[in-house]
Amino acid sequence: MRRLLTSWSLATRRPLSGRKCLAWVPGSVPPGGCGVRDQWRPAGSSSSGWQQPRGHLAGLRVYNSLTRSKEPLVLAEPATASWYSCGPTVYDHAHLGHASSYVRFDIIRRILTKFFDIDVVMVMVITDIDDKIIQRAKELNISPTVLARIYEEDFKQDMACLKVLPPTVYMRVTDNILQIVEFIERIIHNGHAYSTSAGNVYFAIQSIGAQYGKLAGVCADTTGETSTGAGDKRHVKDFALWKASKPQEPSWASPWGKGRPGWHIECSTVASSVFGNKLDIHSGGIDLAFPHHENEIAQCEAYHQCEQWGNYFLHSGHLHLKGSEEKMSKSLKNYITIKSLLEKFSANQFRMFCLLSKYRSAVEYSDTNMTEARTLLHSISAFIDDASAYMRGQLACPAVDETLLWERLNATKVNVHAAFADDFDTPGATDSIMNLIHHGNRQLQAVTKKNALCKKLFYSLQKKLAHNKKEATRTGGGTPNLHPLTPLEQRVAAMMSRTWRKAISTAQAGPAREEEEHDDDDANPEDPEDTKQEPVQPDADDPDWMMAVMTEMSTGENFQINVYEPPLGGIRVSTLCIGSGSTFHGFDSDVAGPSVAGDIMEQFTPTHPPSQPMACT
Repeated sequence: MRRLLTSWSLATRRPLSGRKCLAWVPGSVPPGGCGVRDQWRPAGSSSSGWQQPRGHLAGLRVYNSLTRSKEPLVLAEPATASWYSCGPTVYDHAHLGHASSYVRFDIIRRILTKFFDIDVVMVMVITDIDDKIIQRAKELNISPTVLARIYEEDFKQDMACLKVLPPTVYMRVTDNILQIVEFIERIIHNGHAYSTSAGNVYFAIQSIGAQYGKLAGVCADTTGETSTGAGDKRHVKDFALWKASKPQEPSWASPWGKGRPGWHIECSTVASSVFGNKLDIHSGGIDLAFPHHENEIAQCEAYHQCEQWGNYFLHSGHLHLKGSEEKMSKSLKNYITIKSLLEKFSANQFRMFCLLSKYRSAVEYSDTNMTEARTLLHSISAFIDDASAYMRGQLACPAVDETLLWERLNATKVNVHAAFADDFDTPGATDSIMNLIHHGNRQLQAVTKKNALCKKLFYSLQKKLAHNKKEATRTGGGTPNLHPLTPLEQRVAAMMSRTWRKAISTAQAGPAREEEEHDDDDANPEDPEDTKQEPVQPDADDPDWMMAVMTEMSTGENFQINVYEPPLGGIRVSTLCIGSGSTFHGFDSDVAGPSVAGDIMEQFTPTHPPSQPMACT
């Protein structure tokens, strides 16, 4: 069972090994288990103009927004992926829309590194100068730089709370102004941008012709960028690379006068400064595909004078609130901050919520969906706890069918691998794992149900004993209002009493202490005077107390109580088999000697048979 649990945990993070890629036709699904070191040579370009890159197969297919289809992931370097991620514009708290995108891509990154053994080099830019930052700083009457630093740290703390791995390196826009200026100069030199008398610089859309729009599919009007002066552009679809300064706004020197970068140029510059003219993966929310990512592609290909800069563009779907079709955003005032989320749910629960949908699909946030995620997470934790307890010999249950579990485990490993290799299908992988847990729980089900009944009995007994002790010691006269114990409760109370614990001590100490510890041999669990002598009150949640696990006998009339002593390492101390009559049918002990058996037999002589042996009243 130990090997089974260990292998089960590996099923979610290790690839199938020992397989070689078979020869396959370009465009078809690569065979399962292809290693990242297999060479791949493209057959040509797709109908969208996308060129299948040369390099090394990663063993999976991803949905590429450039082709609007799943393509085999081919990396330029063996077992290494270059990844650029659009970062936040830091002017306010991050919300669940941001959290959903970053957590989903964090899951993909972990799958690549832990499951497919691919080292990911990730760069993320922090936009710390922008129209929104300037406007918010004016409202708060603080410096834009101070505002940006505050919310940059706030964003990083939120990501850490969500257990999102930091990128290999964060890079700020304001730390790369010189590189941005040089990047723009090169684009102008290559004939794809122009400066104006007002001090602005624009990208000339018409200079690249049909190459513009390869991501969005159409050359739509550019939005999100405006000219400083009327009639400043040559073409309405041209977009700003450099903006001339305005009064009381941050600015930097440039060949075109003081100003600041446009929105899109920052990402192109930073990504190119790190990765050069080839990028494996580019990611961001679907709302960034146009115009932001479209303009990034145009800028980079104009700068590098290449036909294809980024090979794979991955986009995450929108998150919206239940009952709303609009994406969550600050501008729409329909957002929930990450801090508010974590006051109600844990990071793991939100991550499970993200696992239950495909990363590129829209997802609806609601308390109902979060509760479903929390329930699934609890089921996984409970199974791991039960399996671990079984391996330690602390869970009383029939021996599991390991042959069957091995078969199901191997099938799960294959299914999880297939799901992850199919565009990071986390819902499919989760279903496979939950199916394995379901079959595992079926073999532990008999015990876990009885444990629930046992806990219910303990709480009921604890409440009654506390009440009776209070009534028995009550002053002021009158008859104590005692809560009667059922025959089953009487028997458990007797075993959990101080005399029972003394009997355990006697067994451990040996015959020399036996006579000293028999001062309460005549204790009667049915006598109220004895119940008020500081009975040991069971606590099902406290490991320092003795625990009892009850299971019915096959006849339905008899039942047994297995008693466990945590200080002895959670091993079974004894088993009492109680029949439908007024005497014991048998007594078995793994640790306790004959003296303990005699001690318990004397004090445990029920006068009434239990009518419903397992009832927990």
